[in-house]
Amino acid sequence: MTVNDIQLTENTAERSFMHLFAENGLSMYQGFGDVDDEQPVIACKVPSRIIQFYFSLEGSLTFQFSPHYQKELAAGQYFFMYNPQKELAFNLMPTSGSKWVACYTTVDKLHAMFVEGSSVLSFLNGENAAKPLYDERECAPAVKWAFASLYNNDLSPASQKIFAKGKLLEVLALHFDQRSEDVEACPFLRDETIRTQIKSAKNMLIERLAAPPSIAELALEIGISEYKLKSGFKEMYGNTVGGFVLDYKMNSAKAMLDSRKYQVSEVAYSLGYGNPSHFITAFKKKYQITPKKYLQQL
Repeated sequence: MTVNDIQLTENTAERSFMHLFAENGLSMYQGFGDVDDEQPVIACKVPSRIIQFYFSLEGSLTFQFSPHYQKELAAGQYFFMYNPQKELAFNLMPTSGSKWVACYTTVDKLHAMFVEGSSVLSFLNGENAAKPLYDERECAPAVKWAFASLYNNDLSPASQKIFAKGKLLEVLALHFDQRSEDVEACPFLRDETIRTQIKSAKNMLIERLAAPPSIAELALEIGISEYKLKSGFKEMYGNTVGGFVLDYKMNSAKAMLDSRKYQVSEVAYSLGYGNPSHFITAFKKKYQITPKKYLQQL
């Protein structure tokens, strides 16, 4: 089976996605939808041993695996799935106005790309090669920017195909680079209980963004060691705990400024900065522009 055997078909006359390309062990789809469109149902059939990625950029995606089981992928998250045992058949239901990307590659293609870094592909080695893998992570900012450019260009169809292949390779490099940093230290992430604990830690950080708990406090609250928290968090979300908090603060700050309802100092204090100058420095480092100048450009 190859990526050419993947089937995505929808139940609506209006197209809600387009197939960008399928060649050399790589395939990519781009999803979109108008706010007023009827919610489509996309029937997906993916052969075994095809490595799958689904990125929810805006809106959400619901994966209906059976009449009694479905799972939602929220905006800013992505699924990484691999089943060497059987074909996967499910319905994909994007919300109205959603933007999403589906990417596929083969085991052979992945091994060829990472020929000098077999540890990166630990899920394909030894006993792991026969085990299904379902993983959910937060999209790193670099991944969001890479895919956002698919929607913000005016390229010809031929150029768009080349452009899309480049973006897919970029995102694969980012994803597997994250896995390679601590792949041997994180076999415990196959334990769903530990994964749930780390997701709880992420939610606690978001809920207490203005005054986030320390790593020691967070590990104690969720009931795992600091080591597992730090290495597991980096593996699942592609960032350190501190880096995640900073990125989330900056993204929240940008959204607040975009609303035009807040002054710079109000944003700083709401995000836990005791001194607005510290917030201004962090914002400028992240976006290469001060909050004040950013507001002036809106």
